[in-house]
Amino acid sequence: MRALVLGLGAVGTRTARQLASSAEVEQLLVVGRDAGRAEAVARSLGPVAVGAAWGPTTLDGVDVLVVAAPVTPTAAAFGSTGFSVGLVERAVRTGTRVVTVSDHPEVVHALLGLDEAARRCGTTLVVGAGMSPGLTDVLARFGALQLGSVDEIHVAKVGAGGPACARQHHRALTEDGRDWRDGSWVQRASGSGRELCWFPEPVGGRDCYRAGLSEPRLLVRAFSTARRITARVAATRRDRLSAPLPMLRKPHPEGELGAVRVEVRGERDGRREVRVYGVLDRPAVACGAVAAVSALWAVEGRFTRTGAAGLAELVVEPGPFLAELARRGVKAAAFEGSAAVGAP
Repeated sequence: MRALVLGLGAVGTRTARQLASSAEVEQLLVVGRDAGRAEAVARSLGPVAVGAAWGPTTLDGVDVLVVAAPVTPTAAAFGSTGFSVGLVERAVRTGTRVVTVSDHPEVVHALLGLDEAARRCGTTLVVGAGMSPGLTDVLARFGALQLGSVDEIHVAKVGAGGPACARQHHRALTEDGRDWRDGSWVQRASGSGRELCWFPEPVGGRDCYRAGLSEPRLLVRAFSTARRITARVAATRRDRLSAPLPMLRKPHPEGELGAVRVEVRGERDGRREVRVYGVLDRPAVACGAVAAVSALWAVEGRFTRTGAAGLAELVVEPGPFLAELARRGVKAAAFEGSAAVGAP
């Protein structure tokens, strides 16, 4: 297998390390804005990795492309502003499998719009293969299998994978959220819907709020019969007050400890039941593992279908996916005890 990782920030570097340690990968190309850094990262990964510059022939012979650089709908090339949706489409039309980690709602919408093109070309475009969305989608699918029917899914997250991710979360707090309720979208003001969500220790309880998040869009496609799907992000009072302003301090280079929580509600054997799952890790580490496993599964043809979709659609049997993540150090846990209070 020949893989290419585009973007060598916190998430891209972690993804490259995961792929370089995978026996299935015969050659790994790493591409970043700084050619010197790409070569340095390649040296640190061993003989399987090669530092390369982006060019017209970079995708030649590549089985899977992992886009860990910021994706924008307007950038014409890989440069200071990121990697364009147009170039993702170009990769898809050549039959290359593509894995993206972007969680910006506008970008996710544009990538999902490539579904028909990817199906025609017989390839897979994995959208949102990070910690959230991504791992949260797989946990939602896992919870759904434990229940006979699912009518509610509530996702919450805390933490960011690196500077680019931190800046996106900062912007998200200024953007309205969207909840899925009884078959239609409901616009929700950013910073509304305060809810105390409990994450694995030592993160513990955090106040979480609505924001411009992409999880509901991806989950609705996979769980079309669900009545309510929501997503929230943890934020402090300072985070909410400073969201309209430029970031007041430089983001952590690789992100600090973060967590996700997924609550799935439904019925089993005629009884109302709730399943709650959580993951505690540095988001960049978890995202790198999810992106790498997604890339391997795409090449091996282990997803349910071709086309552009999130992991909740592509992974019908989440057990093996979660087991592989656990083998790589990213472990999920089930919450025990009484069900949490639902989101208003």
